[in-house]
Amino acid sequence: MKRLRRVIQQVKLIGAEFWLALVVAGILFWLTGSAIAHQVLHGSYTSPSQLQADTQLEMKLSVTVLVIHAEIDQRRKTTAVSIKTTDSNLKKLEYEFPIIDARQVESVIAEEIGLPIQEVRKLVRYRIVN
Repeated sequence: MKRLRRVIQQVKLIGAEFWLALVVAGILFWLTGSAIAHQVLHGSYTSPSQLQADTQLEMKLSVTVLVIHAEIDQRRKTTAVSIKTTDSNLKKLEYEFPIIDARQVESVIAEEIGLPIQEVRKLVRYRIVN
């Protein structure tokens, strides 16, 4: 016991108590960090075994549509649709449909963007490519 008191007094005289506390704190941080890293890296995680890539993304538009351009390509039997909006983030939407009948194109556009078909008919401009 006397010997321990003598060692403590010598440590105080040297000024090493600060450095000893710093070393002890460093060792505690290192041990705690190692334990946390081990738990995180060796933990089990559940994830789906396969990705679902065949799902459709559904979105609701809350922007004002300025004009709808529909380019009907009769050779390829497709219609490319470009929709310009007033939104600063979403200025243009583009679709391609495997149909060339104007009424079907209008109904598909109305369904895609959630507008009444009468509004779509007012806004759509057609261009036919042979």
